[in-house]
Amino acid sequence: MDSHGQVEQRVVWAVVDSGIGPLLLAATREGLVNVVFHATDAVRDRAVERLASRLGTEPAEAPGSALLAEAIRQVEAYFAGERRDFDLPLDWSLISGFNREVLRELSSGVPYGTVVGYGDLAGRVGQPGAAQAVGTAMGANPLPVVVPCHRVVESGGGIGGFGGGLETKRKLLALEGVLPEPLF
Repeated sequence: MDSHGQVEQRVVWAVVDSGIGPLLLAATREGLVNVVFHATDAVRDRAVERLASRLGTEPAEAPGSALLAEAIRQVEAYFAGERRDFDLPLDWSLISGFNREVLRELSSGVPYGTVVGYGDLAGRVGQPGAAQAVGTAMGANPLPVVVPCHRVVESGGGIGGFGGGLETKRKLLALEGVLPEPLF
């Protein structure tokens, strides 16, 4: 508690290796709040600054934190091919409105090894004409991989865009058996 008797927001983070490069994982007492691709020093520093600004507290590097332990274990198991689903508490505080609604539907309704079109996902949340807005929601996803925006593709068969880069999206889809493994 702080000096005013309020519960302090605590944010902890760690960088973990994955099959797609270093990932920054950040958590609060509510759950996993952020996953950041390509977490080199510069990317990591910007992500931590953004979290501090958005959540109102300075995130602490704490790879051994109990708040992160299960998330790290599950992410490592996913990339080792030993886990298909994430069963983690999630802190949705970095996203709201339509974007949150779409990401919650994606998280619960598009299983490992499957894909969904942007328009189809829009229809699932009652907005059948909002395919472009679904694309925006995917780009705003604060929890990629765990909330699997890589599973959202163009209805015509194209791979679509991806905040982590198209090569990263291809690797994630290959890991899940949707695409063949990249040759190199």
